Amino acid sequence: MELAEDEMGNFGKVWALVIVSLSYCFIIGKIIPKGFRRLVAVLPIISLFIALPLNLTSIHLCGFTAFLITWLANFKLLLFAFGEPPLCSDPPISFAHFLAVACLPIKIQTAPKSKVGTNPDQEPQKKSYPPRKNLQKSQNNQNPYQKTPSKSCPSPKYPKNPSEKSLWNYIVKAIIVALFLQIYDHSQQIPQMILWIIYFLHMFFVLEIVSASLAKLATFFLGLQLEPQFNKPLLSTSLQDFWGRRWNLMVNSIIRPTVFQPIRDLTLRPLGPLLATYLAVMAAFVVSAIMHELMLFYLGRVMPTFEVTWFFLLHGVCVCLEVTVKVYVGKRWRVPWWISCPATLGWVVATACWLFLPPMLRAGVYTKGVHEYTAAGTSMRSLELGISNHWTQLVLIGTLLPFNRGDDDGKSF
Repeated sequence: MELAEDEMGNFGKVWALVIVSLSYCFIIGKIIPKGFRRLVAVLPIISLFIALPLNLTSIHLCGFTAFLITWLANFKLLLFAFGEPPLCSDPPISFAHFLAVACLPIKIQTAPKSKVGTNPDQEPQKKSYPPRKNLQKSQNNQNPYQKTPSKSCPSPKYPKNPSEKSLWNYIVKAIIVALFLQIYDHSQQIPQMILWIIYFLHMFFVLEIVSASLAKLATFFLGLQLEPQFNKPLLSTSLQDFWGRRWNLMVNSIIRPTVFQPIRDLTLRPLGPLLATYLAVMAAFVVSAIMHELMLFYLGRVMPTFEVTWFFLLHGVCVCLEVTVKVYVGKRWRVPWWISCPATLGWVVATACWLFLPPMLRAGVYTKGVHEYTAAGTSMRSLELGISNHWTQLVLIGTLLPFNRGDDDGKSF
């Protein structure tokens, strides 16, 4: 119990430092222009955010803190140093919005810019727009993750905001997670592959529930319209579709402007569009691999074996192969969704069970997580029992009080 109280105390201190640090960054944005000078001013905060999760030992508190500040906030601060969104905008965002956007897995929805000139009397030049085929080709070259819509495999649309997902969707997933915790008690009787698939689904459901909860809180308190964090990844029809349009879209939205787009722009002229895209894709997966290795170090406090790195490098190569196939044969032949969807999910799960999950299991991440769930459940039951006993005592006192008064009145005669 004392250990849990110490952990919660450390958790409060860590997030107090986070708020103070982000307040400093907000002030820096007002007095130092974007560029190298602002980057130098922000670098100490980035270093601090890398070190802060080491003060926590809980799998859940440390894991989500590391994800929110070491990964998301640090990448957003790098963009902020050079005057890029989401922390920089015109008009500037308020202090409360700055704090929420910086350290939460949220992205504010922005209205699409009008393609008509600022002159209200000016009519749109329809002839200046490129043909539809050329436009789709240009978009695919700029974003290799995004898949061109087709009749055989229609691309899903994002919901307008996270609240459009039914509350029952998250309730059902929370119940499934609770069932997983019961299944773990009998893990020795379950085949290893089935157990690893349960681990994979457990991780996905917890990430989605927590991300949606944080987004809902930001919407309720700040009135923000937010983009979704996940877009039905179990319906992915390709690795490009999975990594670029469905899985953990918040990470995707910060890796693209910080890693993918700058590298592609720098290498586009000397290497050409295709090779520049390959290099940018691999760079994005390398950065993602490094960050996942860091997250695993926070959770398990063990030296990396680089299996997770190989997982992301393998998927980066596969995405590059998909880009090549789409460039050369994509228009002539497409795989039906009822084949591509199971094949994609099967490949993701198989490679995750091969390279991603084993180092997490050896580090005891899932075992520690289950113990924390058990400890939390025990604490809740103890609290519930204490409250129940307290109310029982109050009811008994209230019931016996009139009789005590009656006895006192009798004695007075």
